[in-house]
Amino acid sequence: MASKTTPMAFFRQVRSEAAKITWPSRRETTISTAMVLVMVVLAALFFFAADQLMGWLLRLILNVSV
Repeated sequence: MASKTTPMAFFRQVRSEAAKITWPSRRETTISTAMVLVMVVLAALFFFAADQLMGWLLRLILNVSV
């Protein structure tokens, strides 16, 4: 059976673990944010093009004019 940890010991352990965190620099954060935004735009363009293509093919197959 595991021994119980006191609240003070728990908070000491939390502070000890938090001290081990390596935070990214401002430059790394900016680059990562820019990469995410570029990928979102590329994904949006891809899905827009795929949607347009599938709509065009469906209209062609069903002979429906919009």
